[in-house]
Amino acid sequence: MDKIINYRSSTIFYRTEGEGYPVILIHGFAEDGTIWQNQIEYLAKNYQLIIPDLPGSGKSSFNPKLITIDDYAECIKFIVDEEKISDCIIIGHSMGGYITLAFAEKYSEKLKAFGLFHSTAYADSEEKKSARKKGIEFIEKHGSYEFIKQSVPNLFTDGFRKEHPEIVLELIERYNNFNPRSLVSYYNAMRNRTDRTHVLKNFKKAVLFVIGEKDSAVPLEHSLQQSFLPELCYIHILENAAHMGMFENRNYSNEILNEFLKQAKK
Repeated sequence: MDKIINYRSSTIFYRTEGEGYPVILIHGFAEDGTIWQNQIEYLAKNYQLIIPDLPGSGKSSFNPKLITIDDYAECIKFIVDEEKISDCIIIGHSMGGYITLAFAEKYSEKLKAFGLFHSTAYADSEEKKSARKKGIEFIEKHGSYEFIKQSVPNLFTDGFRKEHPEIVLELIERYNNFNPRSLVSYYNAMRNRTDRTHVLKNFKKAVLFVIGEKDSAVPLEHSLQQSFLPELCYIHILENAAHMGMFENRNYSNEILNEFLKQAKK
């Protein structure tokens, strides 16, 4: 079911699928909720899935006043309240993981568990901040479509790009009309976010790490370092996957998520 709510002068779109324990799937940078297309059909058999488009993505309007990771976490809290959810599980991909951690920091009582899907609790290094700044400059000079054409292929392994060029091309075309102001806003939000490893240390319930063996955006070694911080941690490494395991290793990703949700909701 498609739903639209008003939040801080913004129109926020989200959809709900299935019935059962509530699970929120948060997309990443330069994506929208449709990035979870391969997981929705699989998981909706047993769970009530809530899949938002973050402000400025998909069918949700851009709001220049919503500019931090914490702002986006508050938007998720608004949806949780709108749906009258007492507790839930959140899975966040990439930037969606940063938002998940911000939510967990402030509203841990609302979470039975959470998952970082190709994401990290570390703040940006100076090198990463510099790379994001260059990305902003590219977007401002060339526009969002040229940026998407450059960036999306790099999220996949060389092998996947060669074997499934149609999937990479479809994603490029799906997001070719992204509002450049949204992309710049997201980049700044990610550059300015704080380290949240303390959230992993303090969270007493289950945490999932889905890690791409060949992920250059979130290196394997960084994920493994963090996986020792939570009290209860589930770790899965996707072999021959980079940053888009929901496509690169679709079946295994679905099985991982389903098993984690089954265990965590207990």
